[in-house]
Amino acid sequence: MSAVFDPSTYDQQLAAKVERLRELLAPFDAPQPAVFDSPREHYRLRAEFRLWREGGQRHYAMFAPGEKHTPILIEDFPIASRRINDLMPRMKSAWQASEALSNKLFQVEFLTTLAGDAMITLCYHRPLDEAWEVAARQLAGELGVSIIGRSKGKRLVIGRDYAQEALQVAGREFRYRQPEGAFTQPNGQVNQKMLGWAYEALGQREDDLLELYCGNGNFTLPLATRVRKVLATEISKTSVNAALHNLDDNAVDNVRLVRLSAEELTEALNEVRPFRRLEGIDLKSYDFGSVFVDPPRAGMDPDTCELTRRFDNILYISCNPETLAANIAQLHDTHRIERCALFDQFPYTHHMESGVLLVRR
Repeated sequence: MSAVFDPSTYDQQLAAKVERLRELLAPFDAPQPAVFDSPREHYRLRAEFRLWREGGQRHYAMFAPGEKHTPILIEDFPIASRRINDLMPRMKSAWQASEALSNKLFQVEFLTTLAGDAMITLCYHRPLDEAWEVAARQLAGELGVSIIGRSKGKRLVIGRDYAQEALQVAGREFRYRQPEGAFTQPNGQVNQKMLGWAYEALGQREDDLLELYCGNGNFTLPLATRVRKVLATEISKTSVNAALHNLDDNAVDNVRLVRLSAEELTEALNEVRPFRRLEGIDLKSYDFGSVFVDPPRAGMDPDTCELTRRFDNILYISCNPETLAANIAQLHDTHRIERCALFDQFPYTHHMESGVLLVRR
């Protein structure tokens, strides 16, 4: 599949992804996937550019995979949000006019949100000084953004070190703090569709939910409204802190969040060994009817996959359909696919996000 941005080929590329997902799930008698398309342009809420010096000026640049010496110079970026495209030339004009901002600047990262917030991270091969801070503070005010300066071992924050997002799920608005440097879903419109699908697939329940790999609470917030209580795990300290804030900010009070890997939680639930981070949490008090997983590209390891088998319902969001299929193969003897979906988070690439609801046979 071509990675070239060409909206006229979008429907064809999406159809090819749907067929690929069908083929991967065909051995498991999967129903036809629900398909959630993407806006054809201006869908990506974050972008990262290296800077390339040419003609005495620094330009935004990207490189083909595996290529470090032949830049693709960029003036605008139609897959990125309109806010990013508005900020790009204004940011470029600012560093061209200011030695304090441009000196040894090598990378610029933009993070925007559907709620209209924006944060820009500037990365330098030099220590940041007072002159930089004065210039950055003035620029942040002019652009209406937060600016973060990064140099070796140092980070200076002008404004906030997170962007504020607001997503609509089933008629309710959920607010999210998205920290600088932490993972966030890049395609906000498709993320909303994904949250809505997961909310519907889980359904309203009277028992409890276990969530693995919860990140900043992207799925946790809406899914918590569907169950009695949630035990959620995440290993990244930055994501845990953001999730705790997001739970509090949205008045979601039926979630306990612990900083454990999926593998460690498996050991805890199997009573292999105790964990101090679970102190005060009575695992036996939970009546888990469902588990929600959103693992990294490698999918679930075999032990975690076996852990999910003990639940009646497995709600699985995947960023890699090959590892999704491998995990389903391990579970297929006890669980069948009741629902599946394709979420086109990454138009014009071969990547896709997919979801399945597995229920006990």
